[in-house]
Amino acid sequence: MLNFAGTPPLVAVPETDSRQLIAADLRALITRIESSMRLIDAAMMETGMLETGLSESSLAQADPAGSADIVVLDDVTPRYATASAALNACRAGLGHALQCLSESGSPE
Repeated sequence: MLNFAGTPPLVAVPETDSRQLIAADLRALITRIESSMRLIDAAMMETGMLETGLSESSLAQADPAGSADIVVLDDVTPRYATASAALNACRAGLGHALQCLSESGSPE
C-alpha cells in the first residue's frame, strides 16, 4: 500500500513545468534502479568469488583426495538474478515512460 502522507500537495504549474518535474522524477527513479542493479551485480560477484575461494582452497585443504566430489550449492544467486531482471524490466518501463512523456511535449 502506498503512503502519500509525506507528499506535498500538488501546486498548479504550467504543463511544460509539470512535464519537466515528472521527467526529472523518472530520471531519478532510473538512477536509483541502476544503483540497485550495480549493488546486486557486486553482491553476485562477491558470492561467486567466495564460492570459488572456498571450493579451490578451503575444501582442497580439508580433503585433497575427495575435493572433486564436493559441490557448493548457491541459493543466493538465483534470487539476485531474479531481482536484477525485475529491476531491469522496471528500468525499461521507466525509460519508455520518459520517452512517451518527451514525445507528448513535442509540437505536431
